[in-house]
Amino acid sequence: QVQLVESGGGLAQAGGSLRLSCAAAGRTFSSNTMGWFRQAPGREREFVAAITGSGSVTSYADVVKGRFTISRDNAKNTLYLQMNSLKPEDTAVYYCAARTYYSGTKYDGKQYGYWGQGTQVTVSS
Repeated sequence: QVQLVESGGGLAQAGGSLRLSCAAAGRTFSSNTMGWFRQAPGREREFVAAITGSGSVTSYADVVKGRFTISRDNAKNTLYLQMNSLKPEDTAVYYCAARTYYSGTKYDGKQYGYWGQGTQVTVSS
């Protein structure tokens, strides 16, 4: 059974940092683009960041660029999201996902066939 399991969420103060991890089990995703998405209450799910299989290319939403860093360790089959300079508007459930479809852009969640269960990130002001 393929699973993506996020961890590392929690409560942080504005200006603080958190590091999310996403451990994959059941198959290897070293050749897949991986991404982070988030969903705040009452809002649609939005793209946060993505990284190619080799880790050589990363992409970020404008609202997190310069503050968040996506990385991966293929030997550990694990994806990371380092979040610095957190803002209250970063509060959301964060999901990791593995891209399995290539009919659209990497910013579209529909291109991702495997998803984690999500981890809550709450940033207080």
